[in-house]
Amino acid sequence: MQQPKTLPQDIQIVPYQPVHADAFRRLNEEWITAYFEVVEADRLVLHEPDKNILAIGGHILVAVQGGEVVGVCALIPHDAQTYELAKMAVSPSAQGKGVGWLLGQAAIEKTRACGMTRLFLESNTSLASAIRLYRKLGFQETLDEKPHYQRCNISMEMPVLLSAPE
Repeated sequence: MQQPKTLPQDIQIVPYQPVHADAFRRLNEEWITAYFEVVEADRLVLHEPDKNILAIGGHILVAVQGGEVVGVCALIPHDAQTYELAKMAVSPSAQGKGVGWLLGQAAIEKTRACGMTRLFLESNTSLASAIRLYRKLGFQETLDEKPHYQRCNISMEMPVLLSAPE
């Protein structure tokens, strides 16, 4: 995996806490409305992440810089071996600074730590910088998944080794 040339040193990736709920919702609604339309499936996950992500065995990771939430992503279980990387959003002020890379790496590590062996995502090819990030993280296009959102036109996946590569 090709790491960005410089990474912010003062970013912490922390597990979601209820205090992060507003930032999780806001950051995701910002990016969705910038390109698409928020739909009911988004609202269910964004307004009740405890019920619709955490309670079903998922995780939310939060990127914090100087006490401010600058990025988020979720891991949503789909079967006994698979997580979906979903609801990844980075604050416009933090974009292009490696926050997405750090969240992606943390999501892969969390997937591995939970014993899952596959990670997939759905996106849209119009989000060129996101697709570039996913490819750098090791995701490859697949035709196996049927998109859960009408706005998605690409599915990507990666196998996750249960031990980190040397």
